[in-house]
Amino acid sequence: MTTQTLPRRWALPAGLLALLLSALALVFVSHHWSAFIQWCLSMQISLHRYLVFYLLQINNHQYSGGVWLLVGSFFYGVLHAIGPGHGKFIVTTYLSTQQETPLAGRVVPFLGSLMQGVSAVVFVCVLAIALNLSSGDLSESRWYVEKISAVLIGCFGMFILLNALRQTPLRMKSFTPLSTAAIHPVHNENCGCGHNHGVGYDGRSGNWLTHLGVILAIGARPCSGAIMILVFSNALGFISWGIAAVMTMALGTALSILGLSVLVTRTRDSVGKLWLSQTPARVRLITTGLKVAGGLLIVLFAVVLFVTTIPISANGDFIAAGC
Repeated sequence: MTTQTLPRRWALPAGLLALLLSALALVFVSHHWSAFIQWCLSMQISLHRYLVFYLLQINNHQYSGGVWLLVGSFFYGVLHAIGPGHGKFIVTTYLSTQQETPLAGRVVPFLGSLMQGVSAVVFVCVLAIALNLSSGDLSESRWYVEKISAVLIGCFGMFILLNALRQTPLRMKSFTPLSTAAIHPVHNENCGCGHNHGVGYDGRSGNWLTHLGVILAIGARPCSGAIMILVFSNALGFISWGIAAVMTMALGTALSILGLSVLVTRTRDSVGKLWLSQTPARVRLITTGLKVAGGLLIVLFAVVLFVTTIPISANGDFIAAGC
């Protein structure tokens, strides 16, 4: 099956059109960003109140509330994925600048989102149940966990950045045999050189260490809303319902992140077709630059997360959007 590449004469107009559309989208988003943030926050608070109400119904032996608790938790997780947050940023930046197999590009972000639920369960079970910490102590512990998760995200960004710098074109003696370059002056999927020329391709798929880094970067930072549901359900005496709600919540987030990963990878591959007429050296230079940019963005984002961590509250935490 052959891939139709864009004619060289249309590459520049198509690139300019893509830049124009991106600029218009950026202006639109920046203009309405504050209102969008407020809407996400208000919706999460409203849903959280419903979840607390369903827990109270279970406490009063109205077990139909358990069904609504799981349904509401699922939609809470979907809404949590739509709002701003570190998971969406990491997935978008990583998949748009790195070459991954379709399976890894879907499974890794999915597992990372599920791990957010697991980390919230571990956080509450260890600190609130096993160690019986107070609300203020839980808030302080949450503060340390978020600081540590920001450091982990920064380390992952540095890992991506250093890997990209090791593979810079300047360190490569040659990219294509001379005979191949002479026979195939136009570099595309039909050139016969045997290379995959997709965006970010470096001759290898992401290894298990990179995949583990993505999962930890996403999942090590538990959702504060999930922590609050677990703490409240534990106070009522049925932590199992809280765990079920949080994992259902994580499933809703994971499915939304799965959809985002599919959108990002397909967009990346579509844009990559514009580059198939470039020489191997130029393709390598562009993709290396994208990897470096992706690593830097993740590092800068980690710095922002570290600096803007929700302060410690002596009376317990409040719901935060984008956690």
